[in-house]
Amino acid sequence: MSNRVRISQDKADLVQNLVISPHNPQGVFSTYADLMAFAASLGKSYNCPMTLGAIAKEPSPISIEVFNSRGYESLFKLLGITSTHDLNIISSYEENQEEARIKIFEEYANGGLDRLQQQLKGAVDYSERILLILTQEKECLSTVKNNNFDLRKFIK
Repeated sequence: MSNRVRISQDKADLVQNLVISPHNPQGVFSTYADLMAFAASLGKSYNCPMTLGAIAKEPSPISIEVFNSRGYESLFKLLGITSTHDLNIISSYEENQEEARIKIFEEYANGGLDRLQQQLKGAVDYSERILLILTQEKECLSTVKNNNFDLRKFIK
């Protein structure tokens, strides 16, 4: 797996459209890592991990170091622990544990991207629609005090 987060081919266009670039100033997220962290959090909040299909060549897989440098290491660990209920998943001494955390993260991100794909269908302004999703999440959190992730921190 080479310690990289992969993106499913069927979500590649969505991912590229949601990230700000010189060719896409209307994007919502600053980096692919930010989008994938948001998607993994969304996937976890809906409890919808989804196995990846064919892997996209573009955007290429993202090094785990990019996520760590942006402060998402704890998200990988939290998803690992809550998915496996095994504290050994956070071991930094065993390479296979990091690979397991990455796989769990990828599946939650893929599930979150699938939800986004459904919710953004027909949207002209992605940022407006994502803000609506976050507002709905906030309302759900305020009425049902549970342990969901606060997804608002991912918006630029």
